[in-house]
Amino acid sequence: MSQIEVISMGCRLNLAESNALAEQLADQDDVVIVNSCAVTNEAVRQTRQAIRQARKRRPDARIMVTGCAAQVEPETFRNMPEVSAIFGNAEKQDPILLNQIVKSPDRPVVVSDIMTLQQTAPHLVTAYSGKTRAFVEVQNGCDHRCTFCIIPFGRGNSRSVPAGSVVSHIRALVDKGFKEVVLTGVDVTSYGPDLPGKDNLGLLVERILKLVPDLERLRLSSIDGVEIDERLFALLTGEPRLMPHVHLSLQAGDNMILKRMKRRHSREMAIDLVARMKALRPEIAIGADIIAGFPTEDDAMFQNSLDLVRQCQIVHGHIFPYSPKLGTPAAKMPQVPAAQIKARAKALREAVAAERSVWLGTLTGSVQKIAVEKGGRAGHAENFAYVGLDRPMPEGSIVSARMLETKDGMLHAEVIA
Repeated sequence: MSQIEVISMGCRLNLAESNALAEQLADQDDVVIVNSCAVTNEAVRQTRQAIRQARKRRPDARIMVTGCAAQVEPETFRNMPEVSAIFGNAEKQDPILLNQIVKSPDRPVVVSDIMTLQQTAPHLVTAYSGKTRAFVEVQNGCDHRCTFCIIPFGRGNSRSVPAGSVVSHIRALVDKGFKEVVLTGVDVTSYGPDLPGKDNLGLLVERILKLVPDLERLRLSSIDGVEIDERLFALLTGEPRLMPHVHLSLQAGDNMILKRMKRRHSREMAIDLVARMKALRPEIAIGADIIAGFPTEDDAMFQNSLDLVRQCQIVHGHIFPYSPKLGTPAAKMPQVPAAQIKARAKALREAVAAERSVWLGTLTGSVQKIAVEKGGRAGHAENFAYVGLDRPMPEGSIVSARMLETKDGMLHAEVIA
């Protein structure tokens, strides 16, 4: 008999939930759970491919599918002979039901209405990057309806984890030796209004930093700039333990495309936000999610997105070629030819790479604090630059290193302390 295996597709939140699934079902044998992603058609295709590969690798295992793709299109997986069971995102959170599904001799499909879910899981789910970084879910779901996105229908409405539970969990992680924690969720900056005290993300960050004084580094996952209030802005620009690395959900740099996406910010708002942050904390590194080839995007509109990369100095870019998703309004809009989408995605990646190259060059000669990751020969600086070290250091430690040169798109440094 072989132990349980959980295959995680897509986002860090899925990875955290996969870890929780593996812990809850640790006593199960010959079970493979594929935690699916539905953000694009390609993500669903990769999920199907992972299922088929799992069947070839473990022909005797029961293969079960959960996650966003299982939630929004269970029939896709019901029709795959490799699949033994399907359960939704709400069912992930019920250990008793999970065990019943796993042990069922039938081919159960248990996918409830995610919109009725009112709270987060009773446990806190966490993903780990070796012994160095822990990703803690503080929020799930989304109340917004961007026209390209199916995820709210896979995750449900926004739900927040009470601050006390988050603080206790992070304190336990620090006691285990973790130096850095990343707050994650589907729409992290919407944290709090559903809680009794109507908290917000800035208040949560303040409490974590105050009540877990031994936490050395706190980082935020992707955030929506329009939801950054004065408190959070002040923390991002003035709190040394909150890392100088802001990843913005920008999606496009053209106002008409942003309107058609049903985003809540404008191009000008994004540029102004970045300028104000950099004026107060020049070392802040900017990351962004950008979609290439959204429906109706013409050459001039695309050029605005390309220019945004330069104007916001985006050095950590997640570039997504647009893919129509059944059930979203954007799928019904006039589509951009696939070849153009591919070319535009390539141009955006090249623009980010150019900004990144310049940025890395400015770091040469500086001293950065590096959180050493698996293998001991590299890690991330506070600004999330990936740095190679001249000698091995203990995984999970934080060392000071002088940046020597950039090679193969990566900084190389000598450890000095």
